[in-house]
Amino acid sequence: MKVGFYTSTFNDRPFEEVADFAAAEGFDAIEIDVGGHIKSPERVAGAVAIARERGLFVSSITFFGNQLDSEPGRREELRRKTADFAHAIGEAEVPVFVIFPGRDDTVSDEANYDDFADYANRLIAKTEANGLIFAIENWPGPKDNFVGTTPQGWQELFKRIASPRFGLEFDPSHLIRLGIDPYKALEDVKDRIAILHAKDTAIDPRIQQAVGYHGKGWWQYKLPGKGLLDWQRFLRQASSYGFDGTVSIEHEDAAYGWPGKDLDARKEGERLGLAYLRDVLKAI
Repeated sequence: MKVGFYTSTFNDRPFEEVADFAAAEGFDAIEIDVGGHIKSPERVAGAVAIARERGLFVSSITFFGNQLDSEPGRREELRRKTADFAHAIGEAEVPVFVIFPGRDDTVSDEANYDDFADYANRLIAKTEANGLIFAIENWPGPKDNFVGTTPQGWQELFKRIASPRFGLEFDPSHLIRLGIDPYKALEDVKDRIAILHAKDTAIDPRIQQAVGYHGKGWWQYKLPGKGLLDWQRFLRQASSYGFDGTVSIEHEDAAYGWPGKDLDARKEGERLGLAYLRDVLKAI
């Protein structure tokens, strides 16, 4: 497996600087954030070239946005941009494009799943020539209600989207805070894993007891190895399913400068994550 990181942790820094850091520290890959480091489809090729010139594999490009936005104008504009990015990413021969389903709060769950699946199937058909893989990250969104972000939600999408070119950017950290067993969840989608996010979650049971699941402050995202996940078990399990892709660190650990605070602390967090994952991979 390759070890990389998601560039959103350094959205305040020029992409060339971020790529230089990744190469100098010995990362294999990089996952590029559209909002921070690409901005428009015309800039995809240039960013990818910068990474490759430094010997980095571009594992994926990630584009935030609610693809089911209830306001028709915003939804159509986002989908137009998504299609343009998909074309540019495919032309650049980046294997995976990560998007987020979102939710339309004005319609039923079934309507949300039908709408997103119809849309995803059209994207897949339009990019058949370059074979681009579309993946959704299981981040449940700011209101914890995005569709397709739990095991049940994944199955709702997979029964509507048959193509193997639609899969998951599987992030165990979100499952942990939602009370979902990440190992069982991984087993159930073993044929749909496009990329793994390396992010952990720590839970403080005293605060959880005081405020409950709907309260605040009882869980925190952490660097891999600093939370509850058994990474050796998790990555051995993924490997047993034939996964040999990229493990991409998504650094959102407040103890190491996130979000957008001390730059040296953020860099140190990435270094620690890389060293930890290298050791885990050697052991599996």
